[in-house]
Amino acid sequence: MALADEPYCYLTTTGRVTGEPREIEIWFGMIEADSESHGGTLYMLSGGRDRSDWVKNLLKRPTVSVRIGDRTFDGIARIVDDEDEDATARQLLLEKYSSGYSGDLGDWGRTALPVAVDLESG
Repeated sequence: MALADEPYCYLTTTGRVTGEPREIEIWFGMIEADSESHGGTLYMLSGGRDRSDWVKNLLKRPTVSVRIGDRTFDGIARIVDDEDEDATARQLLLEKYSSGYSGDLGDWGRTALPVAVDLESG
């Protein structure tokens, strides 16, 4: 199975208050590496926008790790603020999850905060 086809990733941030690792399971979309120096970009959508603890954590300390399947990557997280990249992130996640989800993801897909993690090659 390709990494991008895994159903979830596990994002580990550093707690902004405790300094301890905090791991969440989360849906993701991924653009695979385009060169040896870049490990690809992973996208997530935060339904809680910047109120979510994991987003607050990465805003304070953007260095994160991501586990996909049996591989772990280091990366730098950021809020997506480019309009084209925002559209790409939303499209990736909606295409990946809409068909297997019993509810309507339309509102989430339009209003959630897109977050990117630029992965180090691994």
